[in-house]
Amino acid sequence: MTSDLSEEGMRRALFGDAEPAHPVAIPLSPEPIPEVVFVKPSAPAPKKKAAKAFMPRLRVLLRVGNEFEGKMFDFIHEADTLSTLLAEQEAVKAARKKFRYVEFVEVKSM
Repeated sequence: MTSDLSEEGMRRALFGDAEPAHPVAIPLSPEPIPEVVFVKPSAPAPKKKAAKAFMPRLRVLLRVGNEFEGKMFDFIHEADTLSTLLAEQEAVKAARKKFRYVEFVEVKSM
């Protein structure tokens, strides 16, 4: 290595030339921006159904009828609760809308 470099030579070697070697061409007019057009899709994309979370359910069985000591029918009500008391109350309330006599039979978990 030669040590006969001047201060300017050392600066050029470390930092490069102060002036760029190739002049950069600056465009005089900006490029035209293409016009953006929004188009609605013809059919909506089908949404993925999320997996259903576990819902506690109870099935309540009632015997119902409109005649006193007459023909009775089985009435099944499904309640979204863990409480058997609340499920029974919901089922009796729903059955009373159509039938006059309601008799509770059982509650099963599903």
